[in-house]
Amino acid sequence: MTSGEFLNPSEAARRLGVSAKALRLYEAQGLMTPLRSEAGWRSYGPVEMARAAEIATLRKLKLSLAQVARVLDGDAESLAAALMAHQVSLEAQATQLSGTIAEVRSFREKLSQGQTPDIRALADILEPAEGARVAFDLPWPWGGERFELNGIPHLTFITGPLGSGKTRLARRIAEKLPGAVFVGLDRLDEGGAGERPGYRQTSDAAWSDALSWLLDDGAADTQALRQLLSLLHAEGADILVIDMVEQGLDEASQEALMRYLRRRPHGAASLFLLTRSNAILDVTLVGSEERILFCPANHSPPVEVKPYAGAPGYEALTSCLASPDVRARTEGVVVLRSGQA
Repeated sequence: MTSGEFLNPSEAARRLGVSAKALRLYEAQGLMTPLRSEAGWRSYGPVEMARAAEIATLRKLKLSLAQVARVLDGDAESLAAALMAHQVSLEAQATQLSGTIAEVRSFREKLSQGQTPDIRALADILEPAEGARVAFDLPWPWGGERFELNGIPHLTFITGPLGSGKTRLARRIAEKLPGAVFVGLDRLDEGGAGERPGYRQTSDAAWSDALSWLLDDGAADTQALRQLLSLLHAEGADILVIDMVEQGLDEASQEALMRYLRRRPHGAASLFLLTRSNAILDVTLVGSEERILFCPANHSPPVEVKPYAGAPGYEALTSCLASPDVRARTEGVVVLRSGQA
């Protein structure tokens, strides 16, 4: 950016590698203040871009917005803790990479000795497995068509209009995937999280840090949020399939929750999130290692939809997502029909 150059929000976001929505969030939290034109349009000059770049860098360290504010005010303790967590993550990646290098070295030694290595094992090194793979016949309202999941990413969204069968799909996925647990709307009832076979909730201490991070990041302290955190930090489930994850959460809480879920370390439970909220499933934020499963209204088999305009199913996908305030107004309808949705 040259001296004296001023950018609009979309261009500023593009240069920073963040979304325009993120810039608005920084502003709303008082972390930065863009300039305004005479017409009231936001504008970002060199000073504002430098500040935004600092914030974006700190967010990459998985700091909450409140922690970012403290670091920018000179709090070294929050930054030190974040750097330690980042170091641990890098060391884990280095350990895994060292193991892969050793395997490659072993293959080379065998070749130099005239031995032919197992090509299937070589494929595993070149393309590490994405996780469990499962195929099953789709339940009603489909006609028993075969459905296959090739690899389980860290985060999968399941969506579709009312009556599309998404909850039935989610239940079948939970039945077929080893180590998976379906979490229904009964979690919102008193004691609704309950005890599930092979699945034990942890104490408050196990997720208090997560709650603090979310509250720092703008979430409201509600029973629905606490229940979700308790489930996310429970023991005994490798995969969680969560029905209508936005239920009971306001817009700020939904957005903070998604920021938190995306900062979880690899090794945490893989998540299937049923949703019809565009704050949970913001297609502009869906990463390359995330997946969207869409259940069409006409009961065609579920399809994976890529998160960009023009992709097959994209328009139908975005048309069924609603803003959090609309979702809140239709909450009762969703609950009553959750067995069929």
